[in-house]
Amino acid sequence: MNCRRCGTPLRKPGDFCLTCNTANADAVVSEFEPDRATLTVLDEDAIVGETTVTTRPESAERLSEVQLRNFAGRVADEIRRKRPDTVYAAGEREPLRETRAQLHHEFYRVPDARTDRDRGRGRSSTESGRDGRDVSPVVEWVLDRRGDRALEVVETPPREKIGGSHSTLIGDRKGRRAVGTVAEHPHVKKIVPGPIDASGTGSRTGLRAKATRAGTNGNVRLLLRDGSSVQENRIVTTAMDRETGERVRDDLNEALRDAELQDE
Repeated sequence: MNCRRCGTPLRKPGDFCLTCNTANADAVVSEFEPDRATLTVLDEDAIVGETTVTTRPESAERLSEVQLRNFAGRVADEIRRKRPDTVYAAGEREPLRETRAQLHHEFYRVPDARTDRDRGRGRSSTESGRDGRDVSPVVEWVLDRRGDRALEVVETPPREKIGGSHSTLIGDRKGRRAVGTVAEHPHVKKIVPGPIDASGTGSRTGLRAKATRAGTNGNVRLLLRDGSSVQENRIVTTAMDRETGERVRDDLNEALRDAELQDE
């Protein structure tokens, strides 16, 4: 593949051209399996390339911490070569989480529900894409939504997004971590803590956090439970309707699971 602007040959399809500083792709879809990651490179609705990064676990059960970090680092390096606007990801949680930590791109996780039917069948499970090529359900899911209006990115620092008449959060440090995790999301404008209801049934599971179903205006609620206390916090997002609000909600719940504040 050559650069679309100056014609310089690119080492890999979709690479950013260093000769004329031109991007040749705007998104990367990363699908993680235990021992590999498949990266599909997109330029608008066109698939311009695909790369597979593999690793070999030291044990039959899982990657070691060092291997995981190195595997994710190789995936992150491949993504940086493209300098995409957006990264979409699905699959194995640990390498996905580590790769996201090593990147500074806008990062979306494709909801697991979209790929449940294909678990255990790997990349052999494909569908015919809009250009006639066989693509995985994950890539097809992304292509179907590429035409959606992009959500506004909020540049406000996370700490400044929290406000309202109620300043107390249940769960002490974990409660603050849950709210901070939500505040870090680029499509969250503001978090308004709600009153605390201590009339619930006690629980020994510790603080649990969950983003509830989006409303018609795209906003969601952050439900915190700690023992017999419950607190519902309003989250104002940049989503414009329920469908786009659900995308933000999925991201928030994934982030809360990554922070070990939500049951698997």
